[in-house]
Amino acid sequence: MIETTVNITDSTSLLSLFGPRDQHLKRIREALEVSVSTNDNCIHIRGDEAGVLKATHIFEQLKARLMRFGEVSVDDVSHLLGQTDEQDHPGDKPIAVMQVGRQVRPRTAGQIRYVESIDDNDLIFCVGPAGTGKTYLAVAKAVSALRENDVRKIVLVRPAVEAGESLGFLPGDLAAKINPYLRPLLDALREMMDYELVRRYMDEDTIEVVPLAYMRGRTLNESFIILDEAQNTTVSQMKMFLTRMGSGSKIVVSGDSSQVDLPQHARSGFTDAIERLRGIERCTTVKLTKADIVRHRLVQDIVRRYEEKPKHKG
Repeated sequence: MIETTVNITDSTSLLSLFGPRDQHLKRIREALEVSVSTNDNCIHIRGDEAGVLKATHIFEQLKARLMRFGEVSVDDVSHLLGQTDEQDHPGDKPIAVMQVGRQVRPRTAGQIRYVESIDDNDLIFCVGPAGTGKTYLAVAKAVSALRENDVRKIVLVRPAVEAGESLGFLPGDLAAKINPYLRPLLDALREMMDYELVRRYMDEDTIEVVPLAYMRGRTLNESFIILDEAQNTTVSQMKMFLTRMGSGSKIVVSGDSSQVDLPQHARSGFTDAIERLRGIERCTTVKLTKADIVRHRLVQDIVRRYEEKPKHKG
């Protein structure tokens, strides 16, 4: 038998961690067969070593989520209990990024599979709804690869479907034209790296954030390349993009098949590529689901409602 302690800042946080009528606490106790007690804003966990270590990990993760989002949910507890058997996997370890004090870690079983797939393959397709970490984790792995000198360059790409991919009729210079379409990638990048370092790397072309239309004719060696919102590529655009891959490079292609903004009857290059390239060595597809959503708790409910058939009042 061993005992560990998790420190909590105040009694309000303690109540939030344990959940309404202690439902989170009861689930953890029953699932891991540990005893849990509290005093002086500390959680004391006692039991067999394996169960205690897992419970400690779960409470630490819930505490981090509470600090970041202001709440924890039943789904958060379920995710963490579901992934405890995978804690020794490489994908469960923190991803080393360049922001001091910043730690990025996959938080669901699906996200762990995603990170492991990025480690083990050269071409990775990731399918999933909004909020599942498709882009965020890919950018974290790209920054980590640059940090470890595994690649010399990061290239972040997005199709600008709303602008017809020509971008020519929009006001301003190129940076002003493409900024709205590339902002989500930049936001993720700036969470991983100091702002001045991002600027310097972009000035040096160590990091490029470009619209898909500007990828034609290039070959990218020793690069970590991410294509975001890939469901909005055509078949020919996807072929063009994938064939930019040079030696020593890795490509992550992420998208949500339910959010296609292409003209009606146009086939998505994303779904086409996933089907067409199935079975190729060092190419894989990871599917994330609603259970992998790690944004605000309401996002899961929103996604679920939009997937349901509307109820018409007659």
